[in-house]
Amino acid sequence: METNNSFSDAPMLPLMIKMAAPSIMAQLVNMFYSIVDRIYIGHIPDIGSKALAGIGVCNAVIIVVAAFAQFAGGGGAPLAAISLGSGKKNHAEAMLGNGALVLLVLALLLTVPLYLFMDPLLYAIGASGNTITYAHEYLSVYLLGTVFVMITIGLNPFVNAQGCPKTAMLSVVIGAAINIILDPVLIYGFNMGVRGAAIATVISQAVSACWILRFLTSKSTFLRLRLSRLRPSIDILSAMLALGISPFIMASTESLIGLIMNRGLSRYGDVYVSALAIMQSTMQFSAVPVTGFSQGATPVLSFNYGNGDDGRLREGFRILFVVMTAWNFIVTLCIMLMPKVFAGIFTSDAMLIDTVGKVMPVFMAGMTIFGMQRACQTTFVALNQPRTAIFIALLRKIFLLIPLAMILPHWFGVMGIYGAEAVADIIAALSCMTIFFITFPRILAQNPNK
Repeated sequence: METNNSFSDAPMLPLMIKMAAPSIMAQLVNMFYSIVDRIYIGHIPDIGSKALAGIGVCNAVIIVVAAFAQFAGGGGAPLAAISLGSGKKNHAEAMLGNGALVLLVLALLLTVPLYLFMDPLLYAIGASGNTITYAHEYLSVYLLGTVFVMITIGLNPFVNAQGCPKTAMLSVVIGAAINIILDPVLIYGFNMGVRGAAIATVISQAVSACWILRFLTSKSTFLRLRLSRLRPSIDILSAMLALGISPFIMASTESLIGLIMNRGLSRYGDVYVSALAIMQSTMQFSAVPVTGFSQGATPVLSFNYGNGDDGRLREGFRILFVVMTAWNFIVTLCIMLMPKVFAGIFTSDAMLIDTVGKVMPVFMAGMTIFGMQRACQTTFVALNQPRTAIFIALLRKIFLLIPLAMILPHWFGVMGIYGAEAVADIIAALSCMTIFFITFPRILAQNPNK
């Protein structure tokens, strides 16, 4: 396949840019949709701030749904790319088939219990009497599209893994464009409010899922989704789940963090929950392009690991590290220096803007160096190092952020909750970088594909 030849022969920097550019574009469009969605919700007359807080609470559940898709996308796709690098196309297709099966089963297992226990769950993760109505309205609709979300997030990395970043980009862009168009129509035109925003999201995800399935089942795709490949394989599922547990933890613990932080912040007032929702959206300006670059770089690194090419792996990591570190630092610094400008994008509430202006620099401080961890974490997953990737995923959120978010408020009040994010980010980034530079030479020396 021509693309695979380019993975092994093309100059690394142009290749990574070529692979990453569509992913970055897709992530930027998706970010724009997410921001526009919250702008529309935040500016609903009379209820905007409360509705925004309600959606912020729902975000914890939405993250969990997306996290389960990482078992297939984050675990199966890098293994498929490694198999392609080793010349094992049939094994790569089996990865795709088992990944699709996992997604369908998980969608069913998630939708039913989340729907049955929706309100108790929302209260548990920070909804109040003022925000539960809006959280329930949004989530009750969103959960109906769980299977579409799982397919879109879980199978799109397999499109990238076979060297088709433009197709992967279109799957995201098409859905986001539909969502952006439908949001104002349903929220304001049909006066559906928060429920209209959720309906727009479900429709857009359904279209994206259909686009991906159409491509992966067509004759033009290199890795084809076939019914015969849906047969479960214990070996494949074990390998996929072992590697996928790291991106799953990275994603799912965001939900746990949301639970801890929202509950802690709600004790000080709903305005702090709304502020967190705005800051999490603002973080996307720095995080989303990095995620896009990571998605583009992962199949290149995985393929060359499967091909046993140490030189290209070292070069690829250097590019990944420099790009992610520089971008995160520059953009995060701009956000910290202009917090009220970014807050004003999402709300016209003067009190909320002032609150964000005070807490944003503290909350975002650790993100200035977080690109280091993202580069190292991405490479560990790309090189099929599940144990190390799992430890790093647990370090930042479970071992550091959650205890800090519960302990620091005793001394620093509400600022302790926001400051916990910064402290955890800094310690985790420096620790991850140290571990990487110690273990990377050994990983290359013990590569079984040489």
